[in-house]
Amino acid sequence: MKTRRTPIELVMRPFQEFASREASGGIVLFAATVAALIVANTELRSTVESWLAQDVSVVFGRFRDALDVHGLVNDGLMAVFFLVVGLEIKRELVSGELSSPKQAVLPFVAALGGMVVPALLYRILNPAGPAAAGWGVPMATDIAFALGVLALLGRRAPYGLKVFLAALAIVDDIGAVGVIAFTYSHGLDVQMLTGSLLVFGGLIVANVLGVRNLLVYLAGGAVMWWFMHHSGVHSTVAGILTAFTVPAASRIDARAFRERALTNLDGFEEAPEGSRSLSEDQQARLHSLERSIERVTSPLQRLIHGAHPWVAFLIVPVFAFANSGIPVDGASLSKLPTDPMAVGIALGLIVGKPLGIVGFSFVVLKAGLASWPDGVLPRHLIGAGFLGGIGFTMAVFISGLAFPDPARLETAKAAVLAASMVSGVLGYALIRARLGRPRTQKS
Repeated sequence: MKTRRTPIELVMRPFQEFASREASGGIVLFAATVAALIVANTELRSTVESWLAQDVSVVFGRFRDALDVHGLVNDGLMAVFFLVVGLEIKRELVSGELSSPKQAVLPFVAALGGMVVPALLYRILNPAGPAAAGWGVPMATDIAFALGVLALLGRRAPYGLKVFLAALAIVDDIGAVGVIAFTYSHGLDVQMLTGSLLVFGGLIVANVLGVRNLLVYLAGGAVMWWFMHHSGVHSTVAGILTAFTVPAASRIDARAFRERALTNLDGFEEAPEGSRSLSEDQQARLHSLERSIERVTSPLQRLIHGAHPWVAFLIVPVFAFANSGIPVDGASLSKLPTDPMAVGIALGLIVGKPLGIVGFSFVVLKAGLASWPDGVLPRHLIGAGFLGGIGFTMAVFISGLAFPDPARLETAKAAVLAASMVSGVLGYALIRARLGRPRTQKS
């Protein structure tokens, strides 16, 4: 029977189809970045800056969180971003590409090289002074942009390359979180840190006891964020820690779900022709089916599925818009090639990332410690190395932590944007080239 679509469904369908495409998040992120650059170079800049400086402090009794809109985006919304990053990391560790040593070797070593080499290049050019703090900036890979560029290539990009790049970016995120937690956190408040760790411990206990209500973990995560925000450790770390406490196991397996679903569907009698209401028995069977779906889907999967669109289409673009507004003029651009900090960031992303990713990968591949991903050629691996140089979201975020001076921060952001664009174009071109036959996975 043909389903009649309502007017709102017809209106929303193009947006739903766009959101379902892999490259959509990267496209929205790119649009937000372009919008920020346009605003920063027009008369609208002062209006946006005053809006970002608006006070949104929260007062609860004698406690007051002094935040403006910009701080709320960077410390609050980005904690949700890191929550989703943490959920994806846990999923990969539990059942994904990082779940076994053999699967994890290549992306782990590649990501390690992609972090170490850029940081070394940067420190060689900036061994001391205020700029030395930025060594963590070129270490970061923007998973949304990198996978978005790869998705634009369609079938030209082997599936094995997508899996490798996604796993690499996940390991890279782990490294970035470590850098943020241990390098860019200052002035520890032991009491507040203890409070956040107690909440973290409580959520672990809830997991062990079998608590599966996501509200428990989200509410606990919000309390942990508050403690972390006042502890001196960057508050976004609370997002990662919360993610690791969310249960990843389902209550029933696929076979049990299938049996329960078939039992309910077999007894689901057709409603009379023209009837749009369900009988009590049909409603009971639907409720039973809903409970089975909830039991076969882990809380971790449900939270990723529910939060990912908000992160991809709202949180990350808002962050990009709030942090990518850089005035572009001939004078400022001409200074970039002579500024050691900017050169260090650019070389780290454009040269250090592919050099580290590809170099470390070839070492473990030649040593026989890892095998080539299915369908991946050497040029694909080099292309992935350049896509790893798209630092954007993470790199801009770390820049804000490393450089409190506004002028230095704007220079760092400009270097990140320019280098990310170059890396993306080079990676796209290398993978798109049709040379040779795909390499099959070695046994």
